[in-house]
Amino acid sequence: MLSKIFSSSTVGIDAYLVEVETHVEKYVPGFIIVGLPDNAVKESRERVTAAIKNSGYDFPLKKITINLAPADIKKEGSSFDLPIAVGILAATETIDLALLDNSLFLGELSLDGMLRPVKGALPISVEAKRKGIKNIILPKESAYEASIVDGVDVYGMEDLTEVVKFLNGDIKKEKTFTNKEELFSKINSYHLDFSDVKGQENVKRALEVAAAGSHNIIMIGPPGSGKTMLAKRIPSILPPMTFDEALETTKIHSVAGIIPKDHPLITERPFRSPHHTVSDAALVGGGSFPRPGEVSYAHHGVLFLDELPEFKKNVLEVMRQPLEDSRVTVSRSKLSLEFPANFMLAAAMNPCPCGFFTDPNKECTCAPQQIQKYMSRISGPLLDRIDIHIEVPAVRYKELSAETKSEKSEQIRQRVITARKIQLERFKDVKHIYNNGDMGSKEVRQYCKLDSAGAELLKMAMTKLGLSARAYDRILKVSRTIADLDSSENILSQHISEAIQYRSLDRELWKH
Repeated sequence: MLSKIFSSSTVGIDAYLVEVETHVEKYVPGFIIVGLPDNAVKESRERVTAAIKNSGYDFPLKKITINLAPADIKKEGSSFDLPIAVGILAATETIDLALLDNSLFLGELSLDGMLRPVKGALPISVEAKRKGIKNIILPKESAYEASIVDGVDVYGMEDLTEVVKFLNGDIKKEKTFTNKEELFSKINSYHLDFSDVKGQENVKRALEVAAAGSHNIIMIGPPGSGKTMLAKRIPSILPPMTFDEALETTKIHSVAGIIPKDHPLITERPFRSPHHTVSDAALVGGGSFPRPGEVSYAHHGVLFLDELPEFKKNVLEVMRQPLEDSRVTVSRSKLSLEFPANFMLAAAMNPCPCGFFTDPNKECTCAPQQIQKYMSRISGPLLDRIDIHIEVPAVRYKELSAETKSEKSEQIRQRVITARKIQLERFKDVKHIYNNGDMGSKEVRQYCKLDSAGAELLKMAMTKLGLSARAYDRILKVSRTIADLDSSENILSQHISEAIQYRSLDRELWKH
């Protein structure tokens, strides 16, 4: 007897349909799975056998051959347990074959027949809709995630027995429904707020400029000055996510299996902060069967690298491609995958190994050679991709003890949203550029023109402050954002003057 049912798997962050073909014949009993299964799929033989028996159904003492088509793509994971079990029960006429038409099955089985959640339910649901599949049957814990996609009926099941009874019409099940409007009503409900931060008004302003133009930023200051505290609040001043952004971000988190159970759609901008011991594969993605890395988990959000010089040099260097292209390409001998990685980089570092080089109240114990060696751990090409450098001084007691409340994130966010709208209008006819941070040299020349006073001020700054050539375009881009925050069509001298302050690491102070 032969049965054919649909399942699915993921490659990168996208899904593809898999046809599970089951052939049962009177022969020496055996159970074989073909179609490039990995170890987790091969082990499903034991799980499926025990689950069928413990669910009260007869397991056929015959030769069972399972083919996972297309047979030239490696299949991984435990989500094929349920389709294999259903295929065997259909081939032995426990389930009516006609009931399997236009349905897709996913799920890991425990030995007693209970269903466990699977990774990638959202991209699989997207692909099912694209291929015209009407029903998806999967574990209850994964159903809310899959039901975000309209046009597909999703049924969440507790165990194998419930699946069989549902397919045979013995029980009725309600379709799983996710209220997307309710999910989005909770958007921007951040627990961290800029009003919690005492002092540091100049740093808050720099972060507002960075958020408004999607500029990468690095904060330099002594330990305890609040760099991490400030960075964690950046998502609270970024514009709200659109539904398309939320869907794309959720797909990445879904494939990784890191979506919260009670929140099937990512509606808040991600904030990722990997430890400085992270490997290059964990940061940008990789592995024998490539998976996304931290830069992709931060897609449409913030990637925070604390203690930047402590990261391995090769780890920092692999970030150059995602910072430039907003995507990561992972190549292997048999396949090449792309993962989206459009994030805002926020980094923090001490000014020297002891941390007190720029602190007026504490003496630095580092030799000039030590400071130079410490700073050289961050390469020029990486710094080239960071538009704003801001010094974060230690907070004075007077500011810490002040009772006055700082400006709330919501107020800052409104100014950021207004500036982003100006940029969207400006770049509406330019491909792949949505904000000032995306501008290349050509766009800088076109949209960042200066009057004679501004040009003279910039020339003087380059000469007197010893700013490097790489700082020139960065200052112009940041000036354009500051002008947008002021709703100014032209870049004025005060905008240039403020942008010059945001190039700390280009000054002669750090070169000796």
